[in-house]
Amino acid sequence: MSKKIGVYICTGCGIEDVMDIDVLEEAADDNGAKVCQTNSFLCGSEGVEMIQKDLDEAGIDTVVIAACSGRVNHDVFNFGSDKIVERANIREQVAWVHEADEPDDDEENHTALHAADVITMAITKVKDMKLVEPYQAENVSKTILIVGGGMAGLTATLEAAKAGYQTVLVEKEANLGGWLNKLHKLTPLGAPYTGLVDPDVDARVKELEEHPNVTIHTAAKIKKTIGAPGMFDVVIAAGNEIIERAGAVILASGATPVAAEKLSHLGYGQHKNVITHLELEAMAKNGKITRPSDRQEVKKIAFIQCAGSRDQERLPYCSASCCIDSLKQAIYLSELHPEAMVYIFYKDIRASGVYEHFYKEAQAAGTVFIKGDITSMNEASDTTLTLEAEDIVLGGKAGLDEVDLVVLATGMVPTTAYGTVANAEADDASDGEEEAPQDAIVASDILNLDYRQGSELPTLKYGFPDSHFICFPYETRRTGIYATGSVRAPMDMAKAVTDATGAALKAIQCVEATAAGAACHPRSGDLSYPEINLKRCTQCKRCTEECPFGAINEDEKTNPLMNPTRCRRCGTCMGACPERVISFKNYSVTMIGKMIKEIEMPEEDEEKPRILILACENDAVPALDMAGINRLKYNPWVRVISVRCLGSLNLVWIADAMGMGYDGILLIGCKHGEDYQCHFMKGSELAEIRLSKVSETLDRLGLESERVRTVEVNIMDYMEIPKILDDFAEELEELGPNPMKDFA
Repeated sequence: MSKKIGVYICTGCGIEDVMDIDVLEEAADDNGAKVCQTNSFLCGSEGVEMIQKDLDEAGIDTVVIAACSGRVNHDVFNFGSDKIVERANIREQVAWVHEADEPDDDEENHTALHAADVITMAITKVKDMKLVEPYQAENVSKTILIVGGGMAGLTATLEAAKAGYQTVLVEKEANLGGWLNKLHKLTPLGAPYTGLVDPDVDARVKELEEHPNVTIHTAAKIKKTIGAPGMFDVVIAAGNEIIERAGAVILASGATPVAAEKLSHLGYGQHKNVITHLELEAMAKNGKITRPSDRQEVKKIAFIQCAGSRDQERLPYCSASCCIDSLKQAIYLSELHPEAMVYIFYKDIRASGVYEHFYKEAQAAGTVFIKGDITSMNEASDTTLTLEAEDIVLGGKAGLDEVDLVVLATGMVPTTAYGTVANAEADDASDGEEEAPQDAIVASDILNLDYRQGSELPTLKYGFPDSHFICFPYETRRTGIYATGSVRAPMDMAKAVTDATGAALKAIQCVEATAAGAACHPRSGDLSYPEINLKRCTQCKRCTEECPFGAINEDEKTNPLMNPTRCRRCGTCMGACPERVISFKNYSVTMIGKMIKEIEMPEEDEEKPRILILACENDAVPALDMAGINRLKYNPWVRVISVRCLGSLNLVWIADAMGMGYDGILLIGCKHGEDYQCHFMKGSELAEIRLSKVSETLDRLGLESERVRTVEVNIMDYMEIPKILDDFAEELEELGPNPMKDFA
């Protein structure tokens, strides 16, 4: 049954001032719109009521809103799940970035023609769109399973339980608490961030044990994690085997100190009176700090910061909590031993923000701070130590003798960084404490996932689980599995509490979205999911190999087997498929291909080039919108099609566009590489790889490969958008018109 399409054009926000609205209405009529209406304030009550009236009385079932960006007013133009609504951005990406058309001069009506093409593409798209039907999994669980019973794990469990969700806590040790059991005092956990806090492990554990929504398994190990969000079946070995069904999993397995043998350059293992942070905590729990060499009470203590951290040979990154922990220990040392002198040798004291007052507390307690690196350490006959350092502030050397105790502020290594490197990217996979290369899947024996991509979470180069560090800090590449606490990133205890609360909220979002058949992130609420036409599938396995999230497995005949609740709706599988058998009801290769072909293509002698922009909706489209909001001007030859991710790029779009006579194609996506910003992890990188494979073909056909290129941007690069587009247009002008225009 054909759709009854209504096109609604907003003339406000300066749109009518720069273009002839009649040209837009004509485009709507020419493309089969049953109704076309205008309003100067379409998002106002009068405009919305006008649209609703047509839906109720004129039989309109498909709506095209030609107005502002689809990134705004989504709730205003939501007319129910039984209506298809498509947005045509003629404000930020047309009216606000082009000069006004000359009245009554068709040759100069570039802005109106651009807006008409935008409306034409939107109508073309909705003609192929179908109403989405959410995937309804069977026997969906809303239970949240937490792995690790330290501060982050305890917090995540309690917060989820308080929110009304059943929680299951799995801890490998016989007792809960993790590092809390080893600490004398905690750094401040709340305002005013000045006083020390008791670990109070018993009270924390008791609160969990008494909560009706909490199930606890101690001395337990996860043997296998099977399934997908909403239906993870987790096999737990705790004396006997227990299977818990969970909707989401939170990894809170924590971190361990950098290996002590890596600290010999600072005297550890060579001088008895050189100890680590953790060893000092053990002394403090016994109520007295003494020299290990002879158990004499200490009178002078020196802390050395960044011991094994910010060191390219040992641990290149900052471990975040070391400075705060040293301040804490300096303060309680002044309480346990009021006559003792405490010195801290540091590179930078990273105690900004909420810990500024805590830093001042340590100063008030008499702690002496010396900015400089230790250059030598010598032991006297009485086992006291003499230290020498470069004094960065005062210059020269800073010497300290008769030091009874040296405390090394050791860095932290995530538990996911230990184990066998399980993927082919590692040259020498072996057991032990091997640092994982970027993108490695480390068999750290924590979650034991039943995924074809590997049994543990993919990690970054330092072994931390991979997540989008700016926009989605808790999400890993395994949908429904969230990392929190020091296993996710180096952090102090206060940060671990807020971090775990955030992870609990994300897990709750996941189980609720999964139960409703919706995506979690980054396309939150998206009810679509990929469908596969297996009759045409050639079992090439590209979709299973390129999916960043392990959403596609293979059946016994090597056909792709979709796990819809793992899917993040990026369309990477759609772009990977050479047979074009993967599509969404509201997003497909055919749909985008038709949009490309429907744009009016000027003749070669008209000197009106056309540049196709395939822009990622996550960073590129917002950057284009921001350029419009800031009224930055660029040439009117561009035509923008928003894609879910550049990973969804199918090379047939390039062939279609060049065959239609487009003079150039610009793929604008997120930054990739070590500090990637791609919301779907690998999308923009995959697009660049695919594009590299067609360059030779374009050259062979007499179509310069320079006509097609990729550009990486983030939303803050919006100021560069005009230069990027105009420079590309100038390069195309030098190349001349696409020779395929004559045959299109």
